[in-house]
Amino acid sequence: MTYSGKSILIAGAAKSGIAAARFLLARGARVILTDMKTRDVLETEIAPLQDIAAKSGELVLELGGHRNESFARCDLVIVSPGIPLALPMFEISRNAGIPIIAEIELAYRHLKGKIIGITGSNGKTTTTTLAARLLAGAGLQGHAAGNIGTPLISYADDSSPEDIYAVELSSFQLEGIQQFRPLIGSILNLTPDHLDRYAGFDAYIAAKRRIFMNQKETDYAVLNADDARTAAIGTSINARPVWFSRMKTPARGAFIRGSRVIFRDETGERDLFGVSAVALKGAHNLENVLAACSMAILSGAAPESLEESIRTFPGVEHRIEFVAELDGVQYYNDSKATNVDATIKSIEAFENNVLLIAGGRDKAGDFAALRTPVRERVKNLVVIGEAAGKLKKALSDITGVSEAQSMQEAVSICRALARHGDVVLLAPACASFDMFRDYEHRGRVFKEAVRSIHKR
Repeated sequence: MTYSGKSILIAGAAKSGIAAARFLLARGARVILTDMKTRDVLETEIAPLQDIAAKSGELVLELGGHRNESFARCDLVIVSPGIPLALPMFEISRNAGIPIIAEIELAYRHLKGKIIGITGSNGKTTTTTLAARLLAGAGLQGHAAGNIGTPLISYADDSSPEDIYAVELSSFQLEGIQQFRPLIGSILNLTPDHLDRYAGFDAYIAAKRRIFMNQKETDYAVLNADDARTAAIGTSINARPVWFSRMKTPARGAFIRGSRVIFRDETGERDLFGVSAVALKGAHNLENVLAACSMAILSGAAPESLEESIRTFPGVEHRIEFVAELDGVQYYNDSKATNVDATIKSIEAFENNVLLIAGGRDKAGDFAALRTPVRERVKNLVVIGEAAGKLKKALSDITGVSEAQSMQEAVSICRALARHGDVVLLAPACASFDMFRDYEHRGRVFKEAVRSIHKR
């Protein structure tokens, strides 16, 4: 598609929307950028777009609210993942026959190179980051993109056939694809999440499954053999399944034998490295490593090149991230644990004596599922945000519960309660938007609170 003279509406002025606008303006499009935020809030993001529009294309700003008439009078709608496609304004575009796509779909239509698409309920960011690192460590042109922070469309102009993009994909992004086809698609796991936005768990799974909808027999699907819901998908897709497993020995894929990580395919087995090379905490992170290694090898990475990158991989920010040790108490930031299952995995990464900070905006999660790990490993719970009352009701009979009005107060309470050998863990089981801009902001506020104690 050529864009010169076309009117393209971009719903949402966050990272992906701004990146899409930049790409389209440079190609002469008339870009209508709409967002519920006001101009004064978005001025920093908008200023570079105005500079581009002065040379190419036209920028129309509709801020502080969406205008229904604009959704009926454009050639294409690009939707940001934070905006539900079920909103009435998108129905206006559908009724007018106007295509609605996600930024990743726009990127796919222009990107050169191979795509590794990674989705799932938990572990996406770690696996995406590690996959890109393994590719680079093998001497390949690997890049991390997508929901991880850098919009995929940002790479389109400079992409080459040799590039390989590890792309973190949310269910929201996958709702807006049409032709998007990754060479390697992966669903890492499936547990209830975003049930505040979906009609039910089945609808959420259906959105995730879209990652495979355009794949062919020459493509790959990397799937978790230990996750029953994910494993079941392997029988109903066109792509060739490649498995990863901590528990089993699949015919094709990565698995554990004794203390070694093995990869097997039709050419035989490769002993990759010892499990001890993986520094990341938690059994779930071992699964992420197995998945990333499978993706790297399928993309052309030499198996013998992986160990060094695995040994030196520090993890990612906000994912069971070590912050500090104060008076024998360790502080960990897992702000990315935005659902119940992620928080369970986070708690289970530690033996016991955990002081847990949890809460935020409820995503219709079942907090009762936290009862077993909390009973076994959490000595005190500090609750924050809109879900504080619901968490307290679900868990107060099995552990001590304190309420805090801010992250700083939550850290101070943990500081007072903690003893030598304890772990203070931020793993909220909730979204962040009641108190923070996003999970990254929440994690950084936690780290600042910990560091301020250290300075004192």
